[in-house]
Amino acid sequence: MAIIIDKDSKVLVQGITGKESSFWTEKMIENGTKIVAGVTPGKGGETVHGVPVYNLVSEAVEACDIDLAVLYVPARFTRDAVIEVLKSGIGKIVMLADGVPVHDMLMLKAITAERGVMLIGPNTPGMATIGASMVGFIPVWMDHVYRPGRVGLISRSGTLTNEISSHIVGAGFGISTLVGCGGDMVPGTRFVDLLRLFNKDEDTDAVVLVGEIGGTMEEEVAEFVGSNGFTKPVLAYIAGRTAPPGKRMGHAGAIISRGQGSVSGKKKALNEAGISVASVPADINPLLKEALG
Repeated sequence: MAIIIDKDSKVLVQGITGKESSFWTEKMIENGTKIVAGVTPGKGGETVHGVPVYNLVSEAVEACDIDLAVLYVPARFTRDAVIEVLKSGIGKIVMLADGVPVHDMLMLKAITAERGVMLIGPNTPGMATIGASMVGFIPVWMDHVYRPGRVGLISRSGTLTNEISSHIVGAGFGISTLVGCGGDMVPGTRFVDLLRLFNKDEDTDAVVLVGEIGGTMEEEVAEFVGSNGFTKPVLAYIAGRTAPPGKRMGHAGAIISRGQGSVSGKKKALNEAGISVASVPADINPLLKEALG
């Protein structure tokens, strides 16, 4: 069992003929992902690593059963790409682009919520059920970093996803499903949304959160777990301890404003909910051993 994506998920790649997307399409296929179609306007009839390319998402959906679309599309074109997917009826969308305009995301969140569509990202490395399927650009073939297991991983940071996963593996555990929520100001799916899914997953025993300064997702987790909304151990690491207030630190969502969003504030809220917070990424190792034995 897994959340959102598994070995049977049928995937469409938007922008499949680009250099980066072609490279990662090959990696996704090599690591078990069932990519059934690609879309690039004007490239219909071509193939990429054996995957048929269509001009329109509607043409791909007519030819194939598709569960999920992953978008290797620049930020300025992402809104239109998502709308095209929505019109086709695909129920899960992963947006990889960094810097999608805030007003675009607000509109897309409203539309996807109304239609019951799951929207992951933007500014995400993607997601993976280790040993089964991956979409995005996660190096799941690095077995000292990613191994199958029973720990869920939710992250706002692409780079720290790799590092925290390596410490989970180093502690003798492995990953069930990992999901990158993304580091932009308006994420399509939030931590609590994913915790609800992990809570129902029989193959996940605990969840590790990789948070960062800015926003309120970590505080929302504290409230959710503190109200007995989650029944499994939760651990966390929060990046950005040295970030100066009021200054953007790489991610659009990583900004402290009006006294909210600091590491200390997030850590306090999580601790009060019974969630241990690692001071450095390596501390995840002993904390996980203590939580799971």
